[in-house]
Amino acid sequence: MGGIDEKPRGDTAVTDRVNPRVGNLAARVRRSVSDASDVLWRRWEQAARWQRWLVYLMLIGLAIVAPSPVIGSFMSPFTDWPSLLFNPIGVYVLLALGLNVVVGYAGLLDLGYVAFFAIGAYTLAYFSTTYGWLFWPTLVVGVTLAAVSGVILGAPTLRLRGDYLAIVTLGFGEIVRITAVNTDEIGGARGITNIPHPPNLFGVQFLLDPLPYYYIILSLIILVIIFSIRLERSRVGRAWAAIREDEDAAELMGVPTFRFKLLAFATGALVGGMAGVVFAGKVIFIEPNNFPFILSATILAAVVLGGSGNIPGVILGAFLIAWLPERFRGLAEYRILFFGAVLVAVMALRPEGLLPSRRRRAELREGSGGMGRLGGEVGCASASSEVISAEARQ
Repeated sequence: MGGIDEKPRGDTAVTDRVNPRVGNLAARVRRSVSDASDVLWRRWEQAARWQRWLVYLMLIGLAIVAPSPVIGSFMSPFTDWPSLLFNPIGVYVLLALGLNVVVGYAGLLDLGYVAFFAIGAYTLAYFSTTYGWLFWPTLVVGVTLAAVSGVILGAPTLRLRGDYLAIVTLGFGEIVRITAVNTDEIGGARGITNIPHPPNLFGVQFLLDPLPYYYIILSLIILVIIFSIRLERSRVGRAWAAIREDEDAAELMGVPTFRFKLLAFATGALVGGMAGVVFAGKVIFIEPNNFPFILSATILAAVVLGGSGNIPGVILGAFLIAWLPERFRGLAEYRILFFGAVLVAVMALRPEGLLPSRRRRAELREGSGGMGRLGGEVGCASASSEVISAEARQ
């Protein structure tokens, strides 16, 4: 018989019980996209080393010429394209790469990541306006303070897991913001104004022109990508993968899980502080409302949308999250509705993300996707189909 008595094919959603045809269509679309992704991954893995380097150089070249007005006329007809490339696109990409270390590599759900962004920004703002420190030394100090803050947050909280860890990190982000509001030494609710720009570098003047800042953040993104790849392929990266897949099993096998989780928090915080310092140097004015919780949620959405644990996917997710609302600014308030509809469609048809790594996709299909219960729920499509099939046969 047709309808619910038929055995669902492939990965089907819980909504199959309501409309099996829609569920089967969605499963076919997901299966087609997954097959195409597998083909691309196999070709990439089989490509010669020089071919990979050629692709890397082409992508870097594209990023260098991206501020061109010819590209900007299509990509951002309603907004200044170089400004958009720096903020939010460049800032979001750098933040997403940092959060990817915590969420994608170690599988720790962090909802307070904006706190480290704020710490980096306030470090530059305070020390440069109060003591006259220059940008480059303060960048090092801001990165260091953010990493130390990650250790301070992680030391008492990383004994927690999943949803409980997420709630604690969310609270940390709000604590940092509220502390900034109530601390007159760093401007309080009024914020800090007249933050100096970076000094001239190779004859380039860092004033309000967004182009030099874009190239600074592009350089930092490239450095963070190289650093992340080296970490992922090292003993540290293997330990993070073991913790993400099964923390109890990793600990039984002798992996010092707490130490490596603390390292993940410190590394992610370091990158977040770096983004905050560059951001403050450009905008010359910051205040606590620049660092709301929704920014943490947005960066997390970028990581999940692109494919957590996979650097190209994370970059793509952050780019889309930052670019789409600005590209369709001409739709006025309807652009947010369109943006939300695109995100819902992508998550329905591609729950593992646009460009997931093969390992992460396998974990999510098994329902062990890291990020606490959230990761398991995201990857439970196949498990749901088995439950539905059993109910249909009864």
